[in-house]
Amino acid sequence: MPQDPTERRVVVTGPPRRTVPHARLRSRGRHPHSTGSYRPRTEIDEQTTLGHTYVRSLMRIQLRTGLTVFAVLALLVGPLPLVFAAAPDARLEWVVLGFGPYPPLVLLARWYVRRAERNERDFVRLVEDR
Repeated sequence: MPQDPTERRVVVTGPPRRTVPHARLRSRGRHPHSTGSYRPRTEIDEQTTLGHTYVRSLMRIQLRTGLTVFAVLALLVGPLPLVFAAAPDARLEWVVLGFGPYPPLVLLARWYVRRAERNERDFVRLVEDR
């Protein structure tokens, strides 16, 4: 029976786009073309375009987190000179400087660390394909 031309499969072969050291693959017990947690990590290790994209996405989200903290900090600390100019008492300035900035700084630092660790955990999950 002849096959319908629309049902035929075409296999395209060509030279491999990159070489994979087979000794390293055998030591891990994986086939070079197997799917799983090996591929993204290999892309990063071999510094391919895809690996560069993975790392760049992590750096971009970490930068966004840092800039968010900086913006919030600037909004909290930026108006302090206006508060000092409006305050007739010098004691108020010392009270504001002594006690005012530290609770928001601690909360911002805590949020930043938790967010950065979560970003890294998400990246590891992406790379390890879990």
